[in-house]
Amino acid sequence: MIWKSVVGKLWLTILLLFTFVLFILTILLLEFFENYHVNEAERELTQLGSKISMIVEEHEDFELAKSIAWQLADDVSRVIIFSDKDHYWHSPTDDTEPVLPSEFFLEDEELSQVFLDHTIVTKKSYSPDLDSESESFGEMMIVGTPLHIDGVEDGAVYMYQSLTAIKETTKQTTQLILISAGIAIFLTTIFAFFLISRVTSPLRKMREAAFEVARGKFDTKVPILTYDEIGELAMAFNQMGRQLKFNLNALNQEKEHLANILSSMADGVITLNRDGTILITNPPAERFLQAWFYQEGSDTREQLPHEIKEMFQRVVNFEREQSMELTYQGRTWVIVMSPLYNNTHVRGAVAVIRDMTEERRLDKLREGFIANVSHELRTPISMLQGYSEAIVDDIAGSEEEKKELASVIYDESLRMGRLVNDLLDLARLESGHSTVNREQVDVEEFFDKMIRKFHGLAKEKVVELHSEIIGDIPVDFDVDKMEQVFTNLIDNALRHTDSGGSITIRVELGEHGMKVDVQDTGQGIPEEDIPFVFERFYKADKARTRGRSGTGLGLSIVKNIIESHNGSIGVHSKLNEGTTFSLVIPRTVQ
Repeated sequence: MIWKSVVGKLWLTILLLFTFVLFILTILLLEFFENYHVNEAERELTQLGSKISMIVEEHEDFELAKSIAWQLADDVSRVIIFSDKDHYWHSPTDDTEPVLPSEFFLEDEELSQVFLDHTIVTKKSYSPDLDSESESFGEMMIVGTPLHIDGVEDGAVYMYQSLTAIKETTKQTTQLILISAGIAIFLTTIFAFFLISRVTSPLRKMREAAFEVARGKFDTKVPILTYDEIGELAMAFNQMGRQLKFNLNALNQEKEHLANILSSMADGVITLNRDGTILITNPPAERFLQAWFYQEGSDTREQLPHEIKEMFQRVVNFEREQSMELTYQGRTWVIVMSPLYNNTHVRGAVAVIRDMTEERRLDKLREGFIANVSHELRTPISMLQGYSEAIVDDIAGSEEEKKELASVIYDESLRMGRLVNDLLDLARLESGHSTVNREQVDVEEFFDKMIRKFHGLAKEKVVELHSEIIGDIPVDFDVDKMEQVFTNLIDNALRHTDSGGSITIRVELGEHGMKVDVQDTGQGIPEEDIPFVFERFYKADKARTRGRSGTGLGLSIVKNIIESHNGSIGVHSKLNEGTTFSLVIPRTVQ
């Protein structure tokens, strides 16, 4: 739309200004021309009336004076001579042209003043007796001069002339001015469009460049065609585009840097607005919120737990750091929230969420470790002390009783030695000081050796022990450490499998490595204890009887050995149905 463009607005402004000036000038010119012609007509009629009055007064022959008066009057002027109010003479005219009657002059209040005051009177008037179709119809200029014939002062000479000719002149002048105005407007339009287009062409290019910059094309430049204010504006626009690109790149780099920092943080971060809505989160914070959503149900409409909302309100109200600890889905989080300031006003808060599950578990393990070690050592130490005192006090009366007491002391010392050795092995594995000497192993021969090792014990307990090997792809691992693994697993299976049961070692050899399942038909593990079977001092037998339970470190050692081989181990069990330990040892890349 041209009316909405700068070119259209400037053109319309110039055109309206030019039209307004031309309109005022036309009004003034027409008024001037009309007044000038009217004044000229009045002056000429006054001079002519005075001259006719003088001629009539000076000539004794009245007819000769009238003849001269008629000759002095032109074609557009009419003369009427009053010797007195009852006698008058009209200048000769065509029958088609209207003539003002004598009553018009005598009855008019202003024109009749000539007879009374003997002064010259002028008046513009309309004749009611004129035919509307006549060309002479319209406004007239009437001039009356006093006339004195033979000393009689009741005479008058009236000259009147139609102003239609003046109106016609004004009309023609108006037409001429309108034609000139049209030509001037046309030329002004061409000149205005040419000039405005030259001025606005750089502005249009800057507008297009501004749209390109708004779309993200900051390399767009405006050509500098002139070195005036518009050229300086183009230079400033180009400089603004370069500066804007630099600032946006800096902001994007800063934003990317902060996003990378947030994404790489081990702790969760949640930034909250003044009204408590979430602005920014990182992956650990998302995991915390997912745990809360899962626990509360997927239909919740809240963004944050109500505990965090209450803490946020305390932070905003008191403008102090707040902290709390929450537990969802078996995991523990510690939340520290601090206020965010906008100059001097609090504009929100930032919450740092740390997953303390492992720390809390380690605290419990440390407490449990001290309790378990104390418990495991207290019994053998008490027995060593008691039986030693019995020998020292010579309570045993015979050599057989002394040997029996010494045998118990020896067994308890062996038990304490196993416990200490297991603790040392576990500490060495967890610290990474234990090396893995991998070598290619004949798997079938290795497991035959393990079967033979426990064959006597299995036969004694009436438990069937056998192995199944699928595949013949060679596998490499540390033989000594893997023997320790399967010794622990088979020994556990034998101790928890009743007579008549069976233990199966199923081995699958594939391209990716070795998978082994140690399956028994024993008592099984309670469901609530399954997640903790690989922890230190875990014992399915809560009574911790001497003959049946071990040190509780075997499976923890097994897990560390498997992980040192880059493998994994898991367990599946049901009460009174049996337990299956599954482990995977990947092949090393040659």
